[in-house]
Amino acid sequence: MPVFDSRSFKDHEQVVFCSDAATGLKAIIAVHSTALGPSAGGCRFWDYARSHRHSPADIAETRSEQDAVYDVLRLSRGMSFKNAMAGLRLGGGKSVIIGNPKQLGTPALMQAFGRYINRLGGSYYAAEDVGTTPAMMMDIQASTDYVSGLDGGEFGTGDPSPHTALGVFEGIKAAVQHRIGKDSLNGIKVAIQGVGHVGQYLADHLRTAGAELIITDIVDDHIQAVLDGGAATVVSPESIHSVDCDVFAPCALGGGLNDTTLPEIKASIIAGAANNQLETEGVHDEQLRQRGILYAPDYVINAGGIISVETEVYREPLDHAARRAKVCRIGETLTKVFKASDAESLPTGTIANAMAEDIISKANAAKMAAAAE
Repeated sequence: MPVFDSRSFKDHEQVVFCSDAATGLKAIIAVHSTALGPSAGGCRFWDYARSHRHSPADIAETRSEQDAVYDVLRLSRGMSFKNAMAGLRLGGGKSVIIGNPKQLGTPALMQAFGRYINRLGGSYYAAEDVGTTPAMMMDIQASTDYVSGLDGGEFGTGDPSPHTALGVFEGIKAAVQHRIGKDSLNGIKVAIQGVGHVGQYLADHLRTAGAELIITDIVDDHIQAVLDGGAATVVSPESIHSVDCDVFAPCALGGGLNDTTLPEIKASIIAGAANNQLETEGVHDEQLRQRGILYAPDYVINAGGIISVETEVYREPLDHAARRAKVCRIGETLTKVFKASDAESLPTGTIANAMAEDIISKANAAKMAAAAE
């Protein structure tokens, strides 16, 4: 798989491959940009081989590693754009650990991974992501200080999931106001694809606001947790994207907006927490625009989690009110993107990318000018 020539690699500063035979660690750390500050982004622990389980073992391993490279490059670039659009003093990075976290996610493996992060000298800060937990972040901390989202400690900010969910909720409100013209979510039908930590918090916000919930997940306990909080319609994972609703909220893995699913979407708004929702950016978001479906760019709407840990990276005292206020501004940022998209007849994803790239480009120029003095 060509890396340097791939679209996903574009403008990356550094990509590090990590291996530790004693623990079985196989990981990749991607630093996309440090123009705005140290790169920050979650550590994803995922069994990429699951998608190729019917292939011969050697082919499955090769393809799973290719998937991991593609994933970490797209995610780290997305983090640069996310942090830029959120107005943070952070660059963009991401890491993936390859394998089943339930089988491999031992303290020893996480500590080994922490040693690789430490070698980067502060250019990358890890945080919780799909497949990892705050406890795993504590294991990483045994080997490095370059980790965030910790429970406890002087600067610990804890689980970022509630803040991600709050940002998505604010983004949905902004999208509903822009597309449907309603200032309230009362009676709005929202289909949530994936009700893990973020999806459950989002369901709580939406239910309190009077929205009608349609949910799905591959884990029964997640669905039951939402039902324990109140009424919701449960559908199969295969049909959630095509249900009759106002808002489709992808909160699982990426790539769900593609040639197969797009023609079946009935929602007038797509706004969810998943990263890399578009299988092909610039193509599928344009198809959504032409169909009159308002798409909230994923890295703009799901920035609440990284916003919540910014002070931890800089070792600053946590101000809960200020953190919440910054998360709530996600709706305002999305409204700017929506209005520019309408004015320029361009996809919201294209508009957001251009805004983020301009912010990063100016920061890079300022950084180089300062270095030259």
